[in-house]
Amino acid sequence: MQRPLEGIRILEVAQYTFVPAAAAVLADWGADITKVEHAVNGDAQRGLVRVLGYDANRPGSSFAPIMEGPNRSKRSIGIDLANPESRTVLTELVRRSDVFLTNYLPGLRTKLGLTLEEIRAINPDIIYVTGSGFGSEGPDANSGSFDATGFWARGGSADGLMPPDTEHMAFMPAGAYGDNIGGMTIAGGIAAAIAGRERTGEPSVVDVSLLGVGAWATQFTVNLALFTGGPLPKVRKKSAAAGNPLTGSYRTSDNRWLQFSMLQPTKFWNEFVTALGLEHLAGDSRFQTMESITEHSEEITGWFADAIASRPYDEWTAVLTNLSGPWAPVQNSWELGHDESLVANGRIVEVTDADGVPQKLVANPVKFDNSPVQMTRAPQFAEHTDDILRELGFDDERLIELKIAGAVT
Repeated sequence: MQRPLEGIRILEVAQYTFVPAAAAVLADWGADITKVEHAVNGDAQRGLVRVLGYDANRPGSSFAPIMEGPNRSKRSIGIDLANPESRTVLTELVRRSDVFLTNYLPGLRTKLGLTLEEIRAINPDIIYVTGSGFGSEGPDANSGSFDATGFWARGGSADGLMPPDTEHMAFMPAGAYGDNIGGMTIAGGIAAAIAGRERTGEPSVVDVSLLGVGAWATQFTVNLALFTGGPLPKVRKKSAAAGNPLTGSYRTSDNRWLQFSMLQPTKFWNEFVTALGLEHLAGDSRFQTMESITEHSEEITGWFADAIASRPYDEWTAVLTNLSGPWAPVQNSWELGHDESLVANGRIVEVTDADGVPQKLVANPVKFDNSPVQMTRAPQFAEHTDDILRELGFDDERLIELKIAGAVT
């Protein structure tokens, strides 16, 4: 059961990351994904050369992480959906699919004949899934969004990170941050819809919005604001438990950071202060209760900060390895990609790119039956057009006719 969606066919008519990331997760889970790209331009994300100030690819390499992450293990077919000649191809793709997945806006879906009614007329049993900016209902149903707007800004995460006197809005920590979280959410919705159809025989219509995902991610403060009757006051957040110096972040001597989250300070006090080289505080009668620790928290925090600032990051990660209380090093992207726990659990997977060069990608976080993820590189633009058309029953003569008509690439 390590590939529980083996045999499920997903037709993806989408671009960028939000919805394609969902299909990438489903591919990790065993589904067969056919990605429809514009016959001339392909997925618009293929044209991005810089993201958040970083180069999106490297000269001389076919491997572009911005495309590989949300599109691994798929096949690509180039179709001009606006060309009437392509309709027979789309019809056959829809007819054989279990799920139709798109992030095209309602107006474009209508123009291209991709509405629920038109897709269901071809395949009444298909699960129809949209990834939207602001939901399928309401005043913004026809408005587009990227995760920076719908998820991050409007969805509450940006405001939650900004201190009261900030001069700059906090931006997302990584490209496609909300898109990847949203894609995982869509994948879960599709899996539920597949289970529901198997149980009841009824196919679902599924919509997941970036705004909805943003509100879900920030639901603690949203729910609290609704409960208290107004916006929450701006506070400087150094930890989840004010007054507890065994929570929060501390800087090392080489300007790296360590995060601690020991919400039961008396339980971990002696072990923690000993690890920090403050053995004289172990068993100190002044700090045996939560109340006394809170009363002296500012002074204690200073002691802890001075101790941690006396040694570099690498020394501390070695010293604290066996600490029983919850803590973590603040890792950068390179360190995360080599994290021993991620690697041991098969969440960093090696694939071979189109040039035959080994590359690595992050797998989705769900593991089935303790089995490794089976993953291949993302397709080149329209790489599988001929293969897919032949599978659909089109002979070489018809294939050439479709290409001459500009219906497929």
